[in-house]
Amino acid sequence: MSTEETPPYPLRLTVTAKPLVFGGQAIARRLGKTGLPDWSVAETWECSDVAGNRSVVTNGPLAGRSLHQVLDDHPEALMGVGWSGTYFPLLTKFIDATGTLPVHLHADDEAAQRLEGQPNGKTEAWHILDAAPGATALCGVREGVTADRLRTALEAQDFDEVLRRLPVRAGETLYVPGGTLHSFGPDTLVYEIEQTSDIQQHAMRWKMEDGSPVGDAEFRTNLDMLMRQVDLEARPDFTPGLSITVGDAVERVFLCAGPYFALERWRAGTVEPLRHAFATARILSNVGAPVQVRAGTWGEVLGRAETLLLPAACGEVEITGPADVLIGYLPDLDRDVRGPLLAAGYPVPLLRRFIASSP
Repeated sequence: MSTEETPPYPLRLTVTAKPLVFGGQAIARRLGKTGLPDWSVAETWECSDVAGNRSVVTNGPLAGRSLHQVLDDHPEALMGVGWSGTYFPLLTKFIDATGTLPVHLHADDEAAQRLEGQPNGKTEAWHILDAAPGATALCGVREGVTADRLRTALEAQDFDEVLRRLPVRAGETLYVPGGTLHSFGPDTLVYEIEQTSDIQQHAMRWKMEDGSPVGDAEFRTNLDMLMRQVDLEARPDFTPGLSITVGDAVERVFLCAGPYFALERWRAGTVEPLRHAFATARILSNVGAPVQVRAGTWGEVLGRAETLLLPAACGEVEITGPADVLIGYLPDLDRDVRGPLLAAGYPVPLLRRFIASSP
């Protein structure tokens, strides 16, 4: 099927709900997402090309085709001119940490290729949608902690002895490079964007799937691999993002940006619609009230906590306010991030600190 036979249009995708032990009902009750099972849901995978959990198109002429198939058939129409990858590069999720996530890490690209036999690692970012007063996250090893001291503390499950505990506030974002030990929760609701991967190494004596115990031999093996992948120097911090005004009561906030992804939050009132032009695929997730979305001749309502994948060939999206949406994408950092922020008056030194560097 050629691109000409199927003009690009916004794609609705199947959602995978994960029943991990730290989950609850917040994605349905606090975000208003419908169609979820009655059991506790820890994660909803909104846009995924991870093998075994691939999203499938549910609307229009491409309905029934996996995201992977759409990419194979329409690489440039979906991803943009010059695209040559073999899988969709971004994974997005809503995460309900009613309980506390296990302390774990994801390999960076080098470790994933060398130790896991995977094409890439998993750098990720958390955008905090809601958090209870006093909520915290563990992220990164404390300065001066040696590998031996870290291993001893992990064996004793004494995480605060060696890991940084950070305050968590709604509206802030944390960019988490591969190799960074981390956890968050309880009572925290997160939107996560990351590289397409499901590799991870855990430091817990229980399994996040069902809470069952991890035996001593398996625990030691897990720690052996984790210690080969951990970055002792990674100490990322939360940021409120960088905001620019793009219209009358239309605000664009750059939440995070780096070589693997960028994430923005757009809010619009009722004076004028939110308009966003783009050259590469955009993942649009609604974190507010239902909104009317238009792209070319296509127009539909995007409900609470629903996601659309906007192919690059659409070129522009218009959203009628009041709106509160997240937009994630694989960026050209100069064109998509540095350019708009420099034009808005942000100084170069600040942008150097804000934009994550290549690994």
